[in-house]
Amino acid sequence: MTNHLISKILSHKTAPNLFLILMVILGFYSSRVLNTQFFPTYSIDYITITTEWPGASPQDIEESLIKPIEEKTRYIDRVKNIKSTARENAARVLLEFEADTDMKRALSDVEREVKTITSFPEAAKEPEVTDLIKCLNKMGAKIQGEDTDKLIIDGVKELSPTNYSVMPDRIEIATYLTATAMTGGEITVKAVNPNTIDKVLQKLELAGAKISKNDDSICLKMKKLPSAVNISTAPYPSFPTDMQAQFIAMNSIAEGQSEVIENVFENRFMHVQELVRMGGKIKLKGNSALIDGNLNGLTSAPVMATDLRASASLVLAGLVAKGITKVDRIYHIDRGYERIEEKLKLLGAKIDRISE
Repeated sequence: MTNHLISKILSHKTAPNLFLILMVILGFYSSRVLNTQFFPTYSIDYITITTEWPGASPQDIEESLIKPIEEKTRYIDRVKNIKSTARENAARVLLEFEADTDMKRALSDVEREVKTITSFPEAAKEPEVTDLIKCLNKMGAKIQGEDTDKLIIDGVKELSPTNYSVMPDRIEIATYLTATAMTGGEITVKAVNPNTIDKVLQKLELAGAKISKNDDSICLKMKKLPSAVNISTAPYPSFPTDMQAQFIAMNSIAEGQSEVIENVFENRFMHVQELVRMGGKIKLKGNSALIDGNLNGLTSAPVMATDLRASASLVLAGLVAKGITKVDRIYHIDRGYERIEEKLKLLGAKIDRISE
């Protein structure tokens, strides 16, 4: 129950309930710890909560925050004192109670009485988030704001079972499209939503790929060496950081020079040194990788995967390298690609998984 309540982060309109829940939860846990380590059974514990409420006047805070807290906490056993102060845009509430109060019962009462609304003002807009929202709403959740950066969640008592088709992995799809752009040939991916990888498709077209698409499929054809393309990663709907490594691999054999800028994660160029071992002409400068396409191609080498997308880039590099490339620590790639070697074989790749 406690974890359930903690997950209910409330909007400003229901801020009084947030205060009450936080005070009760924190009071229960901190008092138990203090009891065990330092104080006798009937010690007194103090909880102080401070918050900012933009745009609220002291009167708003008094009426909407402090009074409801005082009223709702009076019924809790052995509550000794409630002190509160209000000033513009902030409230401070202190709750004093005996440490052995039956907080489980209080939590249960609060959970029954409080209607919670969670507001996420800077939510991620990735398609996977929207897909999850659709699934949860089908199960009975009340979530508004899909495809936007603000989500409003109205808590419900329970969710119901349902059947739901989860969206395909857009990064896996983009990886196979990039592999085809590197090796040349043609690929058709079905049961996909092309809009979820729109920025990747735009860059592949700049690289020289011919792409046709409809509502649920993508066809890519590549009949020449790719042209170098610059990319800069950012949260959706911009170019995804999870395709950065694959595009560095492609740019390593492309015609021209390119720059890949990583804006999302630090230290996400671990694959570069492995690509350099294969002949890639890549220099790192801060959060940028400067790539000079090697028209002589890459050469096979034993390489080591350092993370999920790095391992995918090394597999793609191995597809176009001269000789046999061995990629170690492939457990990384299995976290995001189901039987990647089997799918690449269907496209004509010479690839095998070996056990040592």
